[in-house]
Amino acid sequence: PPLPQAGGMAEARNGTLSTHVLNTATGLPAAGLGVRLAQLQEPGPQWTELAQRHTDADGRCQPFLAPGQAKSGTYKLHFETAEYWQGLGHSSFYPFVEVVFIITDPAQKLHVPLLISPYSYTTYRGS
Repeated sequence: PPLPQAGGMAEARNGTLSTHVLNTATGLPAAGLGVRLAQLQEPGPQWTELAQRHTDADGRCQPFLAPGQAKSGTYKLHFETAEYWQGLGHSSFYPFVEVVFIITDPAQKLHVPLLISPYSYTTYRGS
């Protein structure tokens, strides 16, 4: 028989938004990096800031949207990368990184990881 999955389906319906930032120059989590979430007001182009966080020692922060708080729409995560690199004694090519994405199913759990180095970044839709 299949093994029960941790959390089950009920947890999957509790839409939340999370992120994880990894410093690919060191292979370590990016701790203490400022992240802000904003939502695009329709019709745009006004953004409304919803939350501010700092990553913890594991490069993660508290979920940005509590269960039931997500709504369909366009959102962006703003990562304060220059401040982070300056704190490590480095300069960086990107003063900040903004990842813009669309939530179509507010009940779905979304994870938006960011991989950073002083001269590059990568993001993808995680699970």
